[in-house]
Amino acid sequence: MNHPWRGQWALVTGASAGIGLALAEELAEGGAHLVVTARRGERLDELAIRLRAKHSVSVETIVADLEETAGRERIFAFTEERGIAVDVLVNNAGFGVYGEFRTSNIERHLAMVEVNCAAVVHLTRLYLPAMIERRRGAILILASTAAYQAVPYISAYAATKAFDLLFAEGLAEEVGRYGVRVCALCPGSTESEFARVAGAPGQHGIRIETSEQVARVGLRALAGGSHSVVSGFINRMNVELQRLAPRRLVTAAAERIFRPKHLR
Repeated sequence: MNHPWRGQWALVTGASAGIGLALAEELAEGGAHLVVTARRGERLDELAIRLRAKHSVSVETIVADLEETAGRERIFAFTEERGIAVDVLVNNAGFGVYGEFRTSNIERHLAMVEVNCAAVVHLTRLYLPAMIERRRGAILILASTAAYQAVPYISAYAATKAFDLLFAEGLAEEVGRYGVRVCALCPGSTESEFARVAGAPGQHGIRIETSEQVARVGLRALAGGSHSVVSGFINRMNVELQRLAPRRLVTAAAERIFRPKHLR
């Protein structure tokens, strides 16, 4: 792909693993300087050392918890104090919670809403005005194929990703006139730590993409001006087919796929 952000600064949240890590590496390969943030400082430091050596780009790290309002504001203050103009904001950080909602940990669910939704809105609002003033900028928001339908046993997670998708698509129309691009990246099953963190079982028989494949699709779509993109041909076909089926039927099929073992 072309590298439209060579020499510009990109901020990637959740950059210590999975898709966030792959996005940081792809941006660095294209010559973008990076601010990478996550909760695991050691991983960030290792990433920064590797990217500086391999791609000769500047890499800044900041440890922050996006569940907290203060953590988001700390990231913004960090870039402001260093005079870093963020031209690419990658709202990647997020996680899921799997299981019957009635027995779930409510604090974990509320934390998920903060990271998956509130942090996306907050960071976007912090960095967008300067992008508009410069008449250039790009914002990539990690959604999911789960954004397109209800998914029992990860109902709240799917709802947060539907929020991310609609927020991105609406904002893209709103700010395009100012030279700012916004795109929602919707991957399906991906090689990452997501399932382990969510406590979800592996989806056997489902084709899993690599984080690198997903990252390339997302950045290509963002550069091309797409408002949203589904990564993977099979995933795109499934999303289109779901539009033709009754919503209740799609939800019932998802329930059978995601049903916990103790309910089978």
